[in-house]
Amino acid sequence: MKVLIVGLGSIALKHIQALKELVNPLELVALRSGHNKNTPEGVRNIFDLKELDFKPDFAIVSNPTSNRYSVLKNLTALNCPLFIEKPAIDDLNKGEEISELFRKHNTVSYVGLSLRFLPCLNFLKENLKKDTRINEVNVYCGSYLPDWRPGTDFRKGYSANHEMGGGVHLDLIHELDYVYWIFGPPQSSNRKLRNKSSLNISAYDYANYYLEYNDYAVNVVLNYYRLDAKRTCEIVMEDDTWTVDLIENSVTSHKNGIIFQSDFDRAQNYKIQLKYFLDCVTQKKQAMNTFEDSLNVLKIVLNENAKQ
Repeated sequence: MKVLIVGLGSIALKHIQALKELVNPLELVALRSGHNKNTPEGVRNIFDLKELDFKPDFAIVSNPTSNRYSVLKNLTALNCPLFIEKPAIDDLNKGEEISELFRKHNTVSYVGLSLRFLPCLNFLKENLKKDTRINEVNVYCGSYLPDWRPGTDFRKGYSANHEMGGGVHLDLIHELDYVYWIFGPPQSSNRKLRNKSSLNISAYDYANYYLEYNDYAVNVVLNYYRLDAKRTCEIVMEDDTWTVDLIENSVTSHKNGIIFQSDFDRAQNYKIQLKYFLDCVTQKKQAMNTFEDSLNVLKIVLNENAKQ
């Protein structure tokens, strides 16, 4: 199998490792933005798409979000499926343009949001009954950005820099995505974004989203500055409260204690997600969460009418 990888950041390296475990034989070519960079074993660099000497079976797009638009436009000419790392893009107008281009070229796409494969969230989606009376949902994700990529200066990475397409609202789009995936589209949404914490970065390091549904509201809080990482989803129902702990991969009922727990290795999430995409490619079927689908969540994340 021949695969093109655009960008070789930390996420791309995880995809490469998963590919090596799943595919044999495998030919990997990386489209890079600059020379004199470290390259993983078994990967060949190119610095212009014109240098590509084969038609890829698919491409993985994991370059900085701020550079995503031009890359996606150029990749349509390859006529191959695209695995696009989240967030797919950081501008809604450009997103609509790419979506139209993909429709024109019949481009098969999948936007990678690996939490959809997390067992505790799948338990929630499958076991939360449709007739359950929900009163409120509280989603929280806080962690410490300086610890994300050990050995690097976090202030130089895209996450910390607004001009590079960074920000907690985009980095942690996973939370908004799984809310949309499990509870459906909200009737309305609002947000508050800030970057006033002690991290002293230009990108937003705090985000608060309020999503309005028929009978309840969902509150989503995201931040980059919490030393003791916490990632939870609390569903307050008429007769019980469920707390999903995404770090422990468990679901706890106020009435019945732990109702789901898994020793699932989070490191395997990338491999499981990639296997799902490979199955879609080999079976020539459309994946869930296409580029066009992902714009539904991005419209909430980038709501220009939200109060700042």
